[in-house]
Amino acid sequence: MAEKIGIYIDKATLGPYMDLDQLVEKIKNRWGDATPIIKVFDLVASEEAKKDIKKDLDSGAIDGVSIVGPSPREDTEYFDFGPKVLVDRVNLREQGVMAFKNPDGSPLKPGEEPPQLFWDMVMDYINMSVIKLQKSVPAEGEPLETEKTILVLGGGWTGIHAAQAVADAGYNAILVEKEQELGGYAAKMYKSFPINPPYTSAEDPKIEEKIQALKNNKKIKIYTGTQLEKLIGQPGQYTALLKTKKGEEEVKVGSVVVATGWKPIEPKYLEPLGYGTLKNVVTNVEFEDMAKKGEIKRPSDGNVAKNVLFVLSATNLYEDIAKQEEEERKKKLEEAEAADSEKSEEVDIEETFEPIETYRHLDYTSEVTSLTALKQAGYVREFVPDSVAYIIYEHMVTPGVYELYYKSAQNDPGIMLTKGKVTSLYAGNNDNVIVRIEDNLLGEIVEIEADLVVVPTGFVPTTALEPVINLEYRQGPAFPDLDLFDGYADSNYICFPYETRRTGIYAAGPVRQPMTLARSVSDAYGAALKAIQCIESVNRGVAVHPRSGDLSFPKFNFVRCTQCKRCTEECPFGALDDDEKGTPKPNVARCRRCGTCMGACPERVISFDNYSVGQVGSMITSIKVPDNMDKEGPRIVILACENDAYPALDMAAKRGHRWSPYVRIIPVRCLGSVNTIWIADAMSKGNDGCLLLGCKYGEDYQCHFVKGSELCNRRMINIGETLDRLGVELERVRQEQVAIDDYDRIPEIIDSFVEDIIKLGPNPFKGY
Repeated sequence: MAEKIGIYIDKATLGPYMDLDQLVEKIKNRWGDATPIIKVFDLVASEEAKKDIKKDLDSGAIDGVSIVGPSPREDTEYFDFGPKVLVDRVNLREQGVMAFKNPDGSPLKPGEEPPQLFWDMVMDYINMSVIKLQKSVPAEGEPLETEKTILVLGGGWTGIHAAQAVADAGYNAILVEKEQELGGYAAKMYKSFPINPPYTSAEDPKIEEKIQALKNNKKIKIYTGTQLEKLIGQPGQYTALLKTKKGEEEVKVGSVVVATGWKPIEPKYLEPLGYGTLKNVVTNVEFEDMAKKGEIKRPSDGNVAKNVLFVLSATNLYEDIAKQEEEERKKKLEEAEAADSEKSEEVDIEETFEPIETYRHLDYTSEVTSLTALKQAGYVREFVPDSVAYIIYEHMVTPGVYELYYKSAQNDPGIMLTKGKVTSLYAGNNDNVIVRIEDNLLGEIVEIEADLVVVPTGFVPTTALEPVINLEYRQGPAFPDLDLFDGYADSNYICFPYETRRTGIYAAGPVRQPMTLARSVSDAYGAALKAIQCIESVNRGVAVHPRSGDLSFPKFNFVRCTQCKRCTEECPFGALDDDEKGTPKPNVARCRRCGTCMGACPERVISFDNYSVGQVGSMITSIKVPDNMDKEGPRIVILACENDAYPALDMAAKRGHRWSPYVRIIPVRCLGSVNTIWIADAMSKGNDGCLLLGCKYGEDYQCHFVKGSELCNRRMINIGETLDRLGVELERVRQEQVAIDDYDRIPEIIDSFVEDIIKLGPNPFKGY
């Protein structure tokens, strides 16, 4: 807890807009002995300033540092004085002078005396900084003894490369494959898409060589015919229970790479393409098997196929299926609501269905199916030189260097490519298949008679079919909420590739996204490095992404715990187990420090050393709220997600946007960490409104902590009850979804809310 705080002011940022001597006097008058050192630097983000601040710390004159000037998202290298020194940043550049506008809309102008409204804002932000430091203690991590062995699940192409990457980095790997042989689908291929320059021809993936290299590596232990029965513990200290040919065996591992791959889509979803009803319609997986055996023959009579047609997509044929599926989903939702009418408003359609393999996986695999069709058309030409291969596509997806592969196929006179919609397939003479094509480049309806038709099959991740990790976690054995991704094991495609909802367990290859062999190699390397990074973070007692290096972790006052289980149920990462009474059992290495448990706890028994309910509550109540809203305007607290909303505000200011001077912005780790008491504190102190700015949630969620914004939205019911008890209108609190690139929109959101609050009038608690 900081008792002697040094405040260091950036002249370059603030000097043109205010009298800094006057600012120093205001701080001294407000905080007295609590801020024994107040200095103004020409440039606070400099080595000279850093050395000066360090001298003040070393002398014992101060034990906390408040930097007044640029955004905390910038110049971070100048303000790291070690883990035992508390540092806070007062963002008076981006969210102060750059964003400030007078009530008439005019900006703050250099050289002019700023209005009192500006001084009020400046002092509110400095007051909050001092209180934040006073309510914090330096976080001390909890280093764990770690096992530097990584478990790789899946012995296919991706798993082989992940295990090799782990060994190459100097760590031990345990490779577990449930089949008797390694290689997966790569071993069943005749050839692969091009992996090496000039990227114009299919090539042998040489899987046998890679398997042999793996077997020769002393850092890799291989289990075949083996399954993971259970995974117990936390990152750095997992115990994996394996079911082997000889019985059960326990191994100690530090982290896990899931590379269990994919399976073909269920045949019933290919029925609209004639599969199962027309004798000479096969899937591209079955066609690959033919090529591997060295022959391309018709299933109906065993004759060589000379005219082979490849269907890439037929979206229109699935419209009826899509409608039927949607009707079934609605029906199940209605049944779920009817079964529990009291909780019907809480029923989430996404939570009423298990992830299943559906025709949608055909859309997801468009890159792979496009390249597969090009490759297999080449097989036709290779095996039967006088043959013709047709490829009918709605979209040909050949990104990057694969454009060269596409052009190579175009140059083959025996490969005919055309854009068009396949509207029907029916039997012709001699069990041939007639394919009807509309909306093609010729503008006419075309029918092609083929000896054999090859239809695509989607990649269904194994995680959609079975709980491949079998965790011994309070929240269950599998990755949660995979229905959001149709079963793919990835918690945030854009921001954190390889991650899953379980810390220390990383996904790679087609179990994460549909991808080619070449992409699977880089994916394997990425997941392996993430798994290593996790072990080394746990070993030092720090958090992994997105708060990488964070030494804090949740601490519990179990004396006040009522065993309500909200924290264990709402944690996005399954960090908490519980005993038979419901008392939380923390697993510090699973925690990603989002604070969702803190926001969930009604008794406020959970806190972090440098982030707590009391700390933020005190910051909120330190805001000076004027008694007369008509003369001095309202006061509105903004709780902004540090991952998206806060940087969006910074970027908005840098692009010349400004917003109302009546708001005070407080960054929070995640909206999931927002405790309802903060809203009560803001309202009871007389603030006129509270705006919560967080990430998008739902199917297209962008929350770094997966469900923080969604959980906050659900808690609005509790917030409404709190406001009702206070006699305050619910309209005074609003949650808005913003992405990091919403910098053009976010000022409008703020100003619109301020206008609505002004229309509502003053908070009934104002003046008390």
